Amino acid sequence: MNVLGIESSCDETSVAVIVNNELKANLIASQDFHFEFGGVVPELSSRAHLQIIAPLLRQALKKSNLELKDFDLITSTAGPGLIGAVLVGLTFAKGLAFTLNKPFVPVNHIEGHIFSGFLMESKPEFPFLSLVVSGGHTLLLVVESEVKLTLLGTTIDDAAGEAFDKVSKMIGLGYPGGPKIQFAAENGDGREIKFPVAKTQTKYDFSFSGLKTSVLRHLQNNYENPENIPESDIPDLAASFQYSLVKALAKNIKLALDEYKVKSISIVGGVAANAVLRNEIQSIADTHNVKLVIPGIEYCGDNAAMIALRGQQLHMAGRKFDLSFNAFPSFNFNDYGRKSKRFKD
Repeated sequence: MNVLGIESSCDETSVAVIVNNELKANLIASQDFHFEFGGVVPELSSRAHLQIIAPLLRQALKKSNLELKDFDLITSTAGPGLIGAVLVGLTFAKGLAFTLNKPFVPVNHIEGHIFSGFLMESKPEFPFLSLVVSGGHTLLLVVESEVKLTLLGTTIDDAAGEAFDKVSKMIGLGYPGGPKIQFAAENGDGREIKFPVAKTQTKYDFSFSGLKTSVLRHLQNNYENPENIPESDIPDLAASFQYSLVKALAKNIKLALDEYKVKSISIVGGVAANAVLRNEIQSIADTHNVKLVIPGIEYCGDNAAMIALRGQQLHMAGRKFDLSFNAFPSFNFNDYGRKSKRFKD
């Protein structure tokens, strides 16, 4: 089966080709110009997708040595994301499917991340625990099969990646926050400043708004001008924030491993690129004698390979969609029984 995948949910345009379960192309065009604005500007993002998507498709075809008529399935991200950006890729893919008279599968962006570990040579084993950590989402799930997922918890306020971006801006590091804080934290002590790990009313939910506020209060209480922090203090600030955020994520993973019998853990999404988080979860996996699968760096961020893969999984599972499908507004809790006990040991 030849599968075409298209991703345009935020500030990366990506086109991927899978041929007989082998990834032949995964091209990603990043919109670096957003850096000067301190975040993604939705209208500019949509325009950039429009400009690059067709040339990127031509490059992917050339790299995979295929023509459009050779595809058996067309897939694309259909949300959640910036709606204007999502619609660029979604309508482009629909147009291709209509013109070529090929089946079309819209893919929930979060599901793409959840199953991105299957792009690796060593794949997750069902059932597995999935931690989705990105700029817009933080979710913890148990995944029993390609079509059976149980949502355990989500963030009640900021996502982990969003907290990285906001704190990075507070301490003068800028955007994007994740890599900048990790780099600064390499020379800092994560235990120097005690930032809180939030307690939520529900067992597996996350909260990062309080952590973000604690950083702000620390700056206000310790510096006459919080916008002009001495460079020598930045490493400890970055490391202490990062330590608390990773501790919050790890805490819920430990709780889930005590309650659910799983064979693997998979960390996915942009924040999964964080080395401190990877090392912490690897230690937990080793302690509990379960396999840890983390996608390669190129598959942690937004990419079309995970969309093509997830679209193929849904197609092979018999899911049918027509071209009238609009978009996923979110990761739909109603699709997956929240806090179901199906997998409890």
